[in-house]
Amino acid sequence: MAKQKQLKLGALLHGVGGGTSLWRHPDTDAGASVNFEIYKSWVQKAEEGKLDLIFIADGLYINEKSIPHFLNRFEPITILSALAAVSKNIGLVGTLSTSYSEPFTVSRQFGSLDVISGGRAGWNVVTSPLEGSALNYGKKEHPEHDKRYRIATEYLEVARGLWDSWEDDAFVRDKETGVFFDREKMHELNHEGEFFSVKGPLNIARSKQGGPVIFQAGASEVGKNYASKEADAIFAGAENLEEAVRFAQDVKARAAAFGRNPDDVLIFPGIGPIIGRTEEEAERKYQEVASLVTIENALNYLGRFFEHHDFSQYPLDEPFPELGDLGKNSFQSGTDKIKKDAKEKGLTLRQVALQSATPRGSFIGTAEQVADRVQEWFEAGAADGFMITASVPRGLEDFVDQVVPILQERGIFRTEYESDTLRGNLGLSVPENRYAKAKAEAVRS
Repeated sequence: MAKQKQLKLGALLHGVGGGTSLWRHPDTDAGASVNFEIYKSWVQKAEEGKLDLIFIADGLYINEKSIPHFLNRFEPITILSALAAVSKNIGLVGTLSTSYSEPFTVSRQFGSLDVISGGRAGWNVVTSPLEGSALNYGKKEHPEHDKRYRIATEYLEVARGLWDSWEDDAFVRDKETGVFFDREKMHELNHEGEFFSVKGPLNIARSKQGGPVIFQAGASEVGKNYASKEADAIFAGAENLEEAVRFAQDVKARAAAFGRNPDDVLIFPGIGPIIGRTEEEAERKYQEVASLVTIENALNYLGRFFEHHDFSQYPLDEPFPELGDLGKNSFQSGTDKIKKDAKEKGLTLRQVALQSATPRGSFIGTAEQVADRVQEWFEAGAADGFMITASVPRGLEDFVDQVVPILQERGIFRTEYESDTLRGNLGLSVPENRYAKAKAEAVRS
């Protein structure tokens, strides 16, 4: 009898929240974004629930209108390295930009995290949507959208090449003979491309999972092609089941067209479950948080997606303004959707801003109802797993304590970890070292 397919689960650790006002809630620690003990408690709670991974998001540009968490928070590689020491099985995934970093340095950082954690590292490859990022890196202009993805493609090619610098048994460390490593198993990359020139080798060997797991969140046409071709897992945003199914089918079809097994590309929609003992309690929790958002903050939050555009200049209760191509070079897929929905539904600026800043997702209700919805999406093919965001205080704790046991009872989520590596728990194979593979093929031929 075939083993039942298992759900995957991750948790986005977002300090004081991904919105404008959760920090104001009486049950939120307003300093959470820079409180290591809180992050440590979240990771250990997620690991208690046997979640596959935790995820740290990032960005490279702030101003006075940025959301509170973005103003003062930990850099991903730093906090993930610290969290590696207080966890054992859970994956450690962080965002790092290919537009404003160098592949040798980043390959070394993620390679080190992978070894420190015993094979639990993951990299969310982003191209940096915020145009202001260029101002922090001595650049005259932000690369245009499609060029950023060309850079990312070559960047990841370099990173994967560097992670293969050493074959897995290269380090002999024979004290008697004095041989520390086998020179035949150390390899230079000697990459010369459109954007990068990298000699190598990298000065750290592969972990036992063979290299960090690659995550991506592209939703534009270029982004979906990149994710389908390169990523092991894809973060997705969907407002309803039908939209989520369409996205998953689209991405997996693209993966197949690139010659990949669609089952090797895992889809993780992001959700913000709100759980109550009753439906009414869950709704009250949502309304408590939504009521903390002022219209001024909502306009600022919306403006972030449109290159920090100032929406306060428009009438609030008239149709959403015509913005032309504004947003095309930042959050392209998201801004296109906002403009499309506003036009089709005849929404005012006030409505769009508040919907953006206080999204009311599908995963609100009792623990049983939330588990039902998770199972429905999973079995419909909308998701291989979910990225859990705490949209109310104790959102992660409530999900682990109340929803995870139900999913376990139903046999769709693990009760024990299968592995101590991220690839092992996600059911992904260890990539072969390219040089060892070439040697084996040469012997066979």
